[in-house]
Amino acid sequence: MEKCRKNIIVFEPSKILYEGLFTSISKLGVDYTFYHSDNLNELEILYSKKEVAVILINPAIVQNKLNEFSKIKRQHPDIFWIGIIYSFYENSILKLFDDTFSITDDISIIIRKINKTYNCNTVNNNENGHLSERETDVLKWLAQGLSNKEIADKLNLSIHTVNTHRKNIMDKTGVRSLAGLTIYAVSKGIITLD
Repeated sequence: MEKCRKNIIVFEPSKILYEGLFTSISKLGVDYTFYHSDNLNELEILYSKKEVAVILINPAIVQNKLNEFSKIKRQHPDIFWIGIIYSFYENSILKLFDDTFSITDDISIIIRKINKTYNCNTVNNNENGHLSERETDVLKWLAQGLSNKEIADKLNLSIHTVNTHRKNIMDKTGVRSLAGLTIYAVSKGIITLD
């Protein structure tokens, strides 16, 4: 089964911030491909060559180029623009973005905002990758740190069945790590961070 690869451009002059986002998100096993840009010309070249649906952007870059930025947004209505906030910006600038996040936000919040934009039609088991009720139950317990045997005992299943559900969850979500599955569960509202 083919996975849905998410192409994301980080439009940010700070290489450190880009590397931090890339490293933090990549550790979770989510299937994103990152590209870095720090000027509008390079940005246009990137999204013309790649199928990009999300651009994480530093609002300072467009603060003095509002007309040019608005024109780009109109030309590419399918791109979801998420502002990276680490300074104060006027509401008039923040309104230009489809969403924003603070660099102090938990990584699960950032991933949830990115994932809002994706409807991957390449994952087709069970209605575009939606988990069955039993798979959701298994995912809840996985995210709470239970082993396959403990989950089997809790749900009155065999370990083999739990393993099968776990494999199906990974296939449907495209996420391979336990940390990534936990983030997925939080982003889909299956579990809360409480």
